[in-house]
Amino acid sequence: METRAGFLKALGPGLLFAAAAVGVSHVVQSTRAGAQFGLALVGAVFLANLFKYAPFRFGPMYTAATGKSLLEGYRRQGRWALGIYALVTLATMFIVQAAVTVVTAGLALAVTGVRMSPITMSAVLLALCGALLLIGRYHWLDRLVRVLVVIFTVSTIAATVLVLPRIDWGQSWWLGAADLDRATIFFVVALVGWMPSAIDVAVWQSLWALARRHDTGHAPTLKESMLDFHIGYIGTVVLAFCFLLMGAGVMHGQGVEFEASAGGFAAQVIGLYRSTLGDWAKYIIGPAAFAVMFSTTLTVIDGFPRAVAILVARFRGPEGDDYELEQPAQRRTYWIAVVTLAAGSMLVLWLLLTSLKAMVDIATTLSFLTAPVLAGLNHRAMTSDDVPEEARPKSWLVGLSGLSIFVLGAFALYYLYFRYLSG
Repeated sequence: METRAGFLKALGPGLLFAAAAVGVSHVVQSTRAGAQFGLALVGAVFLANLFKYAPFRFGPMYTAATGKSLLEGYRRQGRWALGIYALVTLATMFIVQAAVTVVTAGLALAVTGVRMSPITMSAVLLALCGALLLIGRYHWLDRLVRVLVVIFTVSTIAATVLVLPRIDWGQSWWLGAADLDRATIFFVVALVGWMPSAIDVAVWQSLWALARRHDTGHAPTLKESMLDFHIGYIGTVVLAFCFLLMGAGVMHGQGVEFEASAGGFAAQVIGLYRSTLGDWAKYIIGPAAFAVMFSTTLTVIDGFPRAVAILVARFRGPEGDDYELEQPAQRRTYWIAVVTLAAGSMLVLWLLLTSLKAMVDIATTLSFLTAPVLAGLNHRAMTSDDVPEEARPKSWLVGLSGLSIFVLGAFALYYLYFRYLSG
């Protein structure tokens, strides 16, 4: 009973990871993958999740082993490591928040039928998320996301089951060399960039693990933390394939071009399901997609500011034993970051709203290019002397992490060469 009770107290950061991960990468990118290529990108989705497994696992694993955040692991490598993370965060935070918020806004408009511009609806959603965090802090974030995760998991799996008979299972499950033209490579890069999410979310999960510990008063064991992590990670992998299969079953071979606007894309996806499965399908697809995206918007607007607040604290010095976001200085930095993130995201939407696909591709490509760097920092943190010997990763996990860094780095270099140096 103690083990079960301990696990229930540890359960939470993994679900927040799932909520953050199962967003644009799944609803937009995985659906586009199935719609445009059928089952041909199943292998790419599988390999992306495989090679990002170790870097993501090292976030909560480091916190469980040391009682410190992964950002403390970066600081102990040198402030240069914190600087790298800061640059990655500043380069991606506004466009990432803008992308997930405008997709959520588009779905809200499509589901409710409300007449409002996507930018106005995005502002409403950001204000709502900010209010939820202001009133309930981590406690409400954790509880609300649990409900949303259950809703979008059950409804997405149900929708996938309905689509399975419509899939041509005899088509290729891999892209051949002849299929890798310039546009396809760029799309695969964008798909992999957020599949299952950007590597910096590993830092968020380590910070959520500390928040969960503070909220419950329970310091989870390494086993409890890893079970929580695997529930979230495996769930994101399953749902990635679900959205790919739904795209392959409903849209592939239909000659449909995706709408560029957020509202147009959302209405298009729901409309295709209605025309294929019947009007009743909107009662499954609409709520599922909105629950996915609202949970992502909520976790992202908490994740970036949470990381920024602790990042500023780490530049000042080592991490103490107290929960830092209860301290006035860190809380102030957190809320300044929330307001700045919301304002910057709205500015990005005002400038780039004309093309949803272009905005998402920019954000995912940035995450793709920075993935090997952050994976390397996570590897160094988890294999350092700061981690007790009994809690260090097994040799197979260290090997997989090293292979992941190599593969992600090689793919990033290939992309840069192909884009800028090849004929």
